[in-house]
Amino acid sequence: MELHQLRYVVEVARLGSFTEAARSLHVSQSGVSAQVAKLERELRVSLFDRSTRTPRLTLEGRTMIPTMQAVLAGVDSIERVSDELNGLVRGSVRIGTIIGCTIPGFLDGFAEFRATYPGVSATLVEDDSEPLIEGLLRGELDVILVAHCEPLPASFASLMFVDECICVGVPEGHPWCQIDALDMRELAEVDVITLAAGTGIRAALELMGQAAKCDIQPAVEAHSPDTALGLVARGAGVAVLAESMIGPPLRAVPLRNAAHAALSVAVRQSPGPAARALFDVLCRTL
Repeated sequence: MELHQLRYVVEVARLGSFTEAARSLHVSQSGVSAQVAKLERELRVSLFDRSTRTPRLTLEGRTMIPTMQAVLAGVDSIERVSDELNGLVRGSVRIGTIIGCTIPGFLDGFAEFRATYPGVSATLVEDDSEPLIEGLLRGELDVILVAHCEPLPASFASLMFVDECICVGVPEGHPWCQIDALDMRELAEVDVITLAAGTGIRAALELMGQAAKCDIQPAVEAHSPDTALGLVARGAGVAVLAESMIGPPLRAVPLRNAAHAALSVAVRQSPGPAARALFDVLCRTL
């Protein structure tokens, strides 16, 4: 019995396909099939029912899979501890960021991490904040950089590096430029341009609407603050964005009882050494 045979069995069971397991493991399909068959002969049991197009675990397979998974998890843990004791970082890390993230501190930190740990392969995923948070909770991501208006889950280790009020962006000369603070109900009477559902800005707008007991339905949902600002500059409506996003030629008008939009970097619970190293670097550069 060899460790790679256990990995093959666990991956076939997870994906329900010898072909997909081979692709995931970067080996040939014939190699996966041969090694699984060899393990079955050594154990004197059939682990998979191959009578259908999709291989299914037999009763014996279902009984043995938890032990195989525990063995592999133990081996991975030994490797992580060994790396930490020796000051080495290798393997892979999956990082998720808000769409179009060009924050200098993030770019600097990510570049520094890649230069310091060339043995680590990195996968970068861009998405809205809500699915990124869910991905970290499910263990599909290791580190995330997200926008949010409510506290992140307590299971995350996180660093908030931006915390600012939500404002309304209007063109110079707009009547609202003369107002000290805008009431949320006034937004219900104009075309509101803001970011798409799943972003921290949109969540903050919805939270303020609920508090003011008024339903603000955006006329336009943009995936980029620059798009929203460009539309406002051309008279298509007013923008609801974070204060720092609004600049000339537009004017930021404060909102009464405004919610806050935050930017944070977070790492999943019990991170591996690569994820921990990336999180530590970003906490320093952001």
